[in-house]
Amino acid sequence: MTIGVLKEPSPETRVSILPEHIAILKKWNVDVIVEDKAGMTAFANNEKYIEAGAVIADRSAVLKGSALILSINEPSQAEIALLPAKIILGVYQPLFNNSLMKECAAGGVTVFSMDMLPRTTRAQTMDVLSSQANIAGYKAVLIAANLFPKYFPMFMTAAGSIPPAKMLILGAGVAGLQAIATGRRLGAVVEVFDTRPAVKEEVMSLGGKFIEVEGAADASKAGGYAVEQSEDFMHRQKAKIAESVAKADIIITTAQIPGKKAPILITTAMMEAMKNGSVIIDLAAATGGNTALTQNDETIIHKGVSIVGNSRLPGGMPSDASKLYGKNILNFLQLLISKNGELNLNFADDLVKGTCIVHEGKITNERVLAVVNGQ
Repeated sequence: MTIGVLKEPSPETRVSILPEHIAILKKWNVDVIVEDKAGMTAFANNEKYIEAGAVIADRSAVLKGSALILSINEPSQAEIALLPAKIILGVYQPLFNNSLMKECAAGGVTVFSMDMLPRTTRAQTMDVLSSQANIAGYKAVLIAANLFPKYFPMFMTAAGSIPPAKMLILGAGVAGLQAIATGRRLGAVVEVFDTRPAVKEEVMSLGGKFIEVEGAADASKAGGYAVEQSEDFMHRQKAKIAESVAKADIIITTAQIPGKKAPILITTAMMEAMKNGSVIIDLAAATGGNTALTQNDETIIHKGVSIVGNSRLPGGMPSDASKLYGKNILNFLQLLISKNGELNLNFADDLVKGTCIVHEGKITNERVLAVVNGQ
């Protein structure tokens, strides 16, 4: 079997697999075609891929010559027409991009989307959302530190004392937990809000103070994501968050709900109560953002508060992001490739079935199908 690796469109800097991953695929009797300069922005040049056993080709040759194509971002509409009976594997947000899934079904393309991987213990080594969110949480704090016009840690000098920065993190998932750890390393005082009481212990173990609001809906079966809450809870949550926002110098927001617009947790009035020079890093920008003013891929300043809408933070560390992503992909490919290096789609496997969105001209994922049908 031949696997193709596409060059990602700008501003994406990552690549699906690095040369070190090619060597493993070759041991599985799998041939690999890599698009010319696919790894350049991740600091992996063509020569390294060739040394590992890959063939370098132009995009058209990769699309035509591969049975399974790795592309973090979705191919274009024109390219989908070139992919009948082929498989694409990446992170396609099918709950939002359901029109793309319809096109792939009509074109006979099989789609596996890693963001739909069931989040079970067995799937942890394949969980691209977690590996990339870890980087996003780390980078979010570093970007905030660069924008913030004051120190993070407390300083006591002959010229006077500098109090530590106050950081508020909304959402204690993988990105949020890494942001806590990074913020604490830099000396900030960290408060954390999450609707899941179960994460309180993790937050406190990293040195954060957990803000509790009673009466949250059960999120234990949501795969680590937030869930929609009652109107009463939202009202009490907003009041509690408003208190913390007014005191915060740095805010990192990470709250998202699969298949829905990100919840607005910070209103314009809340931001206007913040101190000049304060910084908000919104990691949910791609799905609308957690603030009322977030613009995806933009930084805006509203009455002295910087609001950074950035859902591409893993791309700020393309080498390690690609390394971790590639390892996740290799672990998943083991479920699709036989010992002889042949394609083997075993839909009896819950991870294979859950990650497959389109197959044999039909949308097969129940959650995506429900969105498509307007249920």
